[in-house]
Amino acid sequence: MTRFRTLDHPMMPAIAWNPARPAEWINDHIAMNRATSNAYLIPGDAGDVVINTGTAVQGEQIRKNFEALIGRPLKVTTIIFTQSHPDHTGGWQYFADEGVETIVQCKFRRICEERKQMGPFFGRRNAKVLAALIPPGDTGAYWFEARDPEPLTEFANAHDFTVSGRQYQALSIPSGETLDALAVWMPQERTLFFGNWAGAIMGAFPNFYTARGDRDRSVVFWLEECRMMIDLGAELLVTGHDDPIRGADAVRAHLCKLRDAVQYMHDKTVAGMNEGRTLPELMASIALPPELALNDGRGPVRWYVRATWEEYAGWFRQERTSELYATPPSAVWPEVVALAGGAGALAERARAHLAQGDPEKALHLVEMAVVAAPDDRDVRETELAVYEALADLTEGRVFDELGWLESSIIATRRALDADTGA
Repeated sequence: MTRFRTLDHPMMPAIAWNPARPAEWINDHIAMNRATSNAYLIPGDAGDVVINTGTAVQGEQIRKNFEALIGRPLKVTTIIFTQSHPDHTGGWQYFADEGVETIVQCKFRRICEERKQMGPFFGRRNAKVLAALIPPGDTGAYWFEARDPEPLTEFANAHDFTVSGRQYQALSIPSGETLDALAVWMPQERTLFFGNWAGAIMGAFPNFYTARGDRDRSVVFWLEECRMMIDLGAELLVTGHDDPIRGADAVRAHLCKLRDAVQYMHDKTVAGMNEGRTLPELMASIALPPELALNDGRGPVRWYVRATWEEYAGWFRQERTSELYATPPSAVWPEVVALAGGAGALAERARAHLAQGDPEKALHLVEMAVVAAPDDRDVRETELAVYEALADLTEGRVFDELGWLESSIIATRRALDADTGA
């Protein structure tokens, strides 16, 4: 049994929702309510600004918490969404006071439509990554069916506005968490909000790829956006989930380290591509140097090496002609397994690789064996051992990888239980 769980990952407290937890002041003019994604309030005599509103089941309580903190009913004149995910937008209706303006980046509506269009597909994929966290019977439909805000004020590159005497600038940053992401810059206060643009966990590698899948995020353009935000010279950096980063030096150091880590990974990948090295070689060999080591996050560096490769080169690696055709390798696995002496022989060889400390090779063999003999108990027990070994190798540090492996472990245990009639 694996020693690690996604429930123990540092991301879990960052997205935890406790409705009894009150809103709190960040400074003398910005309030925060911690939620699945944090909501922020900048109150003012002529109207209040709200940045993100939590999920549909959190929005009403978030408003109550803000009102309890400031000691009066809100007068919301402006809502800003740093991205279109429902943990940011779901509570919108509870802040939609008469005449409210809702400011979004120009791709917002398109991404909301795609989320609904692709809901069944991504719902299944999400469940395969988070099976250990999803309660029985929870389909996650809220994520794909949440009511979207309307009407919208949309902008392409930048949008300047003033509320209660404070100046704001919304900036398009479409290369991080979503294609419709934006940052909010308060130039007088030297304050920058950028939601989850740098990832769900501050100081970890940005989410250039998640195991559930999503539209491609550009590593190249993310670096450009990072340089732009470094140049703003913010003295307070406010994020999607974590505590703010305070002080110009601390903000700059944080952003520069992220930039340098992403740039290092990018440059090593591009250099390897130009040298003629294969994608598997680069995924196995590129690691951040100690001075650029980042916090535990959603995925390992090798995923982002692959994201960089595919941003430049697309899906055809030119390693196998079979990449060009619809028939997958698994279509001939049963024949290969039979030629190798049967599923039991492959399971035995997989266990030998496990004993030698190479669960990735074991995984290739046991996947072939499972396709050929899904009801073979010895094969499924070997599969379980491989998944548990791979989960242990994450050391509980890589959220999406561990989540996928947990889900695979759950599915394999169910198959074994069904075999025994449990």
